[in-house]
Amino acid sequence: MTAIREVRATAYRVLTDRPEADGTLAWDATTLVVAEADAGGTTGTGWTYAPAAAASVVAETLAAVVAGADPMDIPATWTAMVRRARNAGRPGIAGYAISALDVALWDLKARLMEVPLVRLFGTAHAAVPVYGSGGFTTYDDDTTAAQLRHWAHEQGIPRVKIKIGESFGSAVPRDLHRVALAREVVGPGVELYVDANGGYTAKQAVRVERRLRDHDVRWFEEPVSSDDLAGLRLVRERSDADVAAGEYGSDLAYFTRMCRAGAVDCLQVDATRCGGYTGWFGAAAVAAGHNLQVSAHCAPNLHLPAAAATPALRHIEWFHDHVRIESELFDGAARPVGGVAHPSDGAPGHGLVLRPDVAARYRVA
Repeated sequence: MTAIREVRATAYRVLTDRPEADGTLAWDATTLVVAEADAGGTTGTGWTYAPAAAASVVAETLAAVVAGADPMDIPATWTAMVRRARNAGRPGIAGYAISALDVALWDLKARLMEVPLVRLFGTAHAAVPVYGSGGFTTYDDDTTAAQLRHWAHEQGIPRVKIKIGESFGSAVPRDLHRVALAREVVGPGVELYVDANGGYTAKQAVRVERRLRDHDVRWFEEPVSSDDLAGLRLVRERSDADVAAGEYGSDLAYFTRMCRAGAVDCLQVDATRCGGYTGWFGAAAVAAGHNLQVSAHCAPNLHLPAAAATPALRHIEWFHDHVRIESELFDGAARPVGGVAHPSDGAPGHGLVLRPDVAARYRVA
C-alpha cells in the first residue's frame, strides 16, 4: 500500500484591489490556506479561504490521523478527521481545515491514478454555468458599472450579482439605487442577483424584495442571517425571487435543517467550509432529497470538478476576490467563456498547481 507520507499547510494573505464590504462586514485582505498531502512521490493540493489559524489545525490536529492513511480510502480518512476535530470547534476553523485537506486528498488520489478529478467523480455537465459576483457596497457607481460591464458585456456572463443590505440594512435607498444602476448597466437580457449577507430583518427584507421586482431581480441571497430559518422561509414565501442561503453551514445536519424548514429555493454549498469535496457531495445529496438545486459558493476553480459532477447544479459563483487569487497563485485557473467554465480534463487532479515563487510573497504562516 502507498501510504500518505506527509501533510502540511501554509497561509497566504492577499490584499484586495480596493476596500470591500457587504451588508455586515468590511475587509481589505483575503487569507488563503493551502493544504498539501504527499504519497508515492505525488502531492495533492487543496485550499480554503479562512483565518491563518486553519493551517495550524491541519498541522497540529489533523496530520496525526491523515499521515499513514491509504490515499485511496478518503471516506475513512475524512471520518477520522471529523472525529479528531471533535473538541476543536467544528464547525468553524476546524471545518475549514478539514475542507482544505479533504480537497488535497481527492486531488492526490486522482493524480496517483493519473486521471482528471472530474473523470474520477464522473461528469454530469460538460460545462458549468457561472455568475459574476462582487459589486461591493464600498464601490462607487463608476466602479460598480465597470465591473458589471466586464462580466456582462466583455466576458459574456449572463448572470451578475451585487451586494446590498449596506450597514446592516440601514441604507436601503442606496441599496435600491445600486440595484437600479446594475440593471441599467447590464440590460434586460442578463439575470440580476443580489446578496444582503444577512443585513436585513425578515419583514424589512420582504419590503425590499417588493422594490427589487421593479428591476427583475431573480436571486435574493441571504436576505436575513443563514441561521434565521424562520426568517428565510418568510422571505421565500413572499418573494418573487429565488431565496438562497446555506454556505456557512459546515455539517450535513445544518443543511438538512435548512431544507426541512423550507427556508430556501436553492441551497448554497461551499466545499471550502463544509468538509471539502466529501462534504459537498453529502450536501448535494441532502438538497436532491428535497428537490432542490445547489449553487457553489465562492472558490470557483476549486468547485469546478465537483460542480460538473453534480446533476442538480444551478451555477458557480465567479467571485471577484477568489478569481483574482486563484488566477495569480495557481497555474491552470479556468476562464469563463459565454457564461460557462470547464473543469480541467487534460491534467490529473483538479488541474491547478500552486506557484510557490508567486505565493511566497504573500505567506503569513
